[in-house]
Amino acid sequence: MFTRNALRFMREWRRKEDRKPLILRGARQVGKTTIVEEFAKEFTNYVYLNLERKEDKAIFDTNFAIDEIVKAISYLKKAILNKESLLFIDEIQNSAVAVQMLRYFYEQYPEICVVAAGSLLENYADRNFSFPVGRVEYYAMRPCTFYEYMTALGENEDLEVLQQGKGEFIHERLMRYFHEYALLGGMPEVLQRYVQTHDIRSVESIYTALITSYQDDVEKYAANSTQSKVIRHILQYGWGLAGEIITYERFAGSNYKSREVSEAFITLQKSMLLETVYPSGSVQLPLLPAMFRHPKLLWLDTGLVNYQAGVRDELFQSTNIQDVYRGRIAEHIVGQELIGNNGKVDAKRFFWSKNEKSQAEVDYVISYNGKIVPIEVKSGHNAHLKSLHQFMALCDHDIAVRVWNNPLSVDVVTNPLNKREFRLLNIPFYMVGMLDDILKQYL
Repeated sequence: MFTRNALRFMREWRRKEDRKPLILRGARQVGKTTIVEEFAKEFTNYVYLNLERKEDKAIFDTNFAIDEIVKAISYLKKAILNKESLLFIDEIQNSAVAVQMLRYFYEQYPEICVVAAGSLLENYADRNFSFPVGRVEYYAMRPCTFYEYMTALGENEDLEVLQQGKGEFIHERLMRYFHEYALLGGMPEVLQRYVQTHDIRSVESIYTALITSYQDDVEKYAANSTQSKVIRHILQYGWGLAGEIITYERFAGSNYKSREVSEAFITLQKSMLLETVYPSGSVQLPLLPAMFRHPKLLWLDTGLVNYQAGVRDELFQSTNIQDVYRGRIAEHIVGQELIGNNGKVDAKRFFWSKNEKSQAEVDYVISYNGKIVPIEVKSGHNAHLKSLHQFMALCDHDIAVRVWNNPLSVDVVTNPLNKREFRLLNIPFYMVGMLDDILKQYL
């Protein structure tokens, strides 16, 4: 087990005075159960319930009072539930009663640390039950970030140098690490296997198993047989459209209608397997999606994209990830890093597009310190950043970001559109996870 950022969050959650039961949300195999088991080592008592097991689910099926449920858990699991206890309810979507009991754990047994999780929780919630509003809190588990990958490799000294702002001294080595990360992605089992073997081919069976498990879950995701077919189509052919602006009508060569595909995407998005990223045409807050326009497709993990889209060999042989797949892999992994440390379930990514008729498009925009900051994933001369120039000509600040292969630097650029100067922060790929800290120095 290597260090995950979620563990730090859970330790802070444990110390809260008004702590509520914590629900971990995320796609299958992003590490929810593993992180709880690691967290459990810090408790005197650990009680694990898996509601896919009949005997564990029966605790909630036959006891509807919270006092009786606590007694039943203590008796059947031979454990004392108190302030030194961690109770983990896995696959909680299998019991509507268990979900409702989270409220009463909060109100009547606040001393017990209660964590719940479920791979398909997001879709069961709409159809079978609702969460106790205001009585629980959430944390979104996502694939590992680049920095988590570095800890998995045991490269803590290099990571410390990087976090001290001295990454330029080991730039080439850090870029090699990031290239590996962009190739592998961030699924924990994949990284664990690679760390053990240092063999890229050894992880192929894991990718296959992950994709198969997602496809096998279709019946659980889908509201009806038509949606089941559409979801299967998306999971089979949608990986090759990662990073592209998509249309729902006849998606990926199908005969499916826009509404059918849209509903299937919503279902998959709730399951945190992908995100349909919409453009914003604004350069000022609030950052709002233009839902009437076509979205860009981002999957949960770039390693899975590489494997399913068949670009792994090209990426492996390339010395510059921006040359691979028309630059879409570079853009996709940056998008993954931008959201990787964000534990908010409702966190969204945006790109900027001036309007439907314009070709001006900035890869990502983020909200920071009351400003919308543009981010381009592009190498080359500053004069070639035409879309960035259009954005900066409209906004009310002077900071833009470019992600590239070179060390950190800052350029003062004269915008050819209005002759105003702005500062272009050139960020190497391996520093995207530090973007907030870097922006603190300038905004």
